[in-house]
Amino acid sequence: MALHSNKSVGELRFKDDGFPTATSKEQQAVELKIAKNYYSYLAVMDLDPEIPLIRQKHLNYVRRGLVRLSDSYECLDASRPWLCYWMLHSLKLLGEEVPLQQVSDIVGFLRRCQHPEGGFGGGPNQVPHLAPTYAAVCALSILGTEEAYNVIDRPALYNFIMRCRNLDGGFRMHVDGEVDIRGAYCAAVSASITNILTPELFAGTADWLKSCQTYEGGFSGEPGLEAHGGYTFCGFACLVLLGKEHIVNLKQLLRWAVNRQMKAEGGFQGRTNKLVDGCYSYWLGGLFPLLHSVLEAKQDNAISQEKWMFDQVALQDYVLVQCQYHAGGLIDKPGKSRDFYHTCYCLSGLSVAQHFMLGHRMNRNIVGGEHNLLKPVHPVYNICIESAVEAKKYFKSLPEL
Repeated sequence: MALHSNKSVGELRFKDDGFPTATSKEQQAVELKIAKNYYSYLAVMDLDPEIPLIRQKHLNYVRRGLVRLSDSYECLDASRPWLCYWMLHSLKLLGEEVPLQQVSDIVGFLRRCQHPEGGFGGGPNQVPHLAPTYAAVCALSILGTEEAYNVIDRPALYNFIMRCRNLDGGFRMHVDGEVDIRGAYCAAVSASITNILTPELFAGTADWLKSCQTYEGGFSGEPGLEAHGGYTFCGFACLVLLGKEHIVNLKQLLRWAVNRQMKAEGGFQGRTNKLVDGCYSYWLGGLFPLLHSVLEAKQDNAISQEKWMFDQVALQDYVLVQCQYHAGGLIDKPGKSRDFYHTCYCLSGLSVAQHFMLGHRMNRNIVGGEHNLLKPVHPVYNICIESAVEAKKYFKSLPEL
C-alpha cells in the first residue's frame, strides 16, 4: 500500500546499479515527488484519516467542459466525439445525470459527426474513423435516450467497419489508413454494443491479435513492436468480445501486467522502464477483471474470490493523492496539467479498484470511505455497467445488414 508504506525515500528510489541514465534520473525525480506527496498525507492522517475524492470540483470542471472549451483544445478538433465520451463517462462515474436539453444538444452534434456511408468522424464533415466511431457509440450509449440510440445507422456502421477490415483480420483506423490494434478493439466494441458483430466481420481477427502478443507477454500496436498498456487492453478486450481469449499466453500476459504496477507510486506504467501515468489506472487496471474472469473459467485454483490480482489500495492511493488537481479534474502525475482524457481514465481505474465483481459476488474496497464510491464500469466497454446493459437491450433486435 503506497500511502501507508513505512519505507524511507531512499529505499523507494529507483535502483540504477551505479549506471545512471536519463531514464533512471527521470524515474528518481518522479519517485521523490510522489514520496513527498505521500509523506504530506501521512503527516496529517491522524487528524483526517480519509483521502477525499473532490467530487464536486471534478463535476464542475467536466460540466464547464461540456459547455465551453478553451482555445488549447483546438488541437483536438478531429477528436470531438472523444471529448464528448470522456466528459459524459466521467459525469456518469461520479453519479451525475446530464440535463435533457443538453442531452439533445450532444445527440444533435454527434449526429452531424456521422458520415453518410457509415461510421463517425472526429467532427462534422470529417472522414469516418474507427476511434471516434467507438467514442460516439459509447457516448450515445451513455446518454441512453431513444433519440441517442436512433442516431446510429447500424447497417451503414457495419459496412464502414467491413471497409476498414484487412484480409488478414486486422483493421485500418480508417479506409486506406494505418493498421492498429486499437482499430480491432474500436470495431469490436462498436459492433458488439449495436449487435452487428458477425463472424464475417471478424474473420481472422483473433489470429492477427495473437500475432501482436510480444515476448514480454503484453500486446503491441501491430506485430513486431513493443508491448504497451493501452494496446494490451485493446487486444485482450477484443479477444474477450470475440470469445477467443484462450488462444494467447495468459500466464505470460498476467506476469507482464502485474509488473507494470509501480512499487513506490502505486499507479501503473504503460511500458517497461517508463514512468507512471494516471491513464493506465484503467488501461492496465481494467485488464485484470478480464484476466480474472478468463482464468476463473479455466478453473485456476490460484484465483482469488475476493480481490483483483493487483494492489487495489495502492492504485486508489495514487489516483486520490497524486492525480487530483486542486481545482478539479485529474492528471497524469504530479506536475502535469489536468485534461478530460486523464480525468476519464483515472476515474475509470479508480472505479475498477473499488469494485471486485465476479459472477454474482461483489466486494468493495474503498479508500477514503463511501463518499469516494464511483459507479462500476463495464470491464470491456469502459462505460458504466447500467449504460451497457440498457444499450444492448435496446439493440437486441437484429438489423438488416
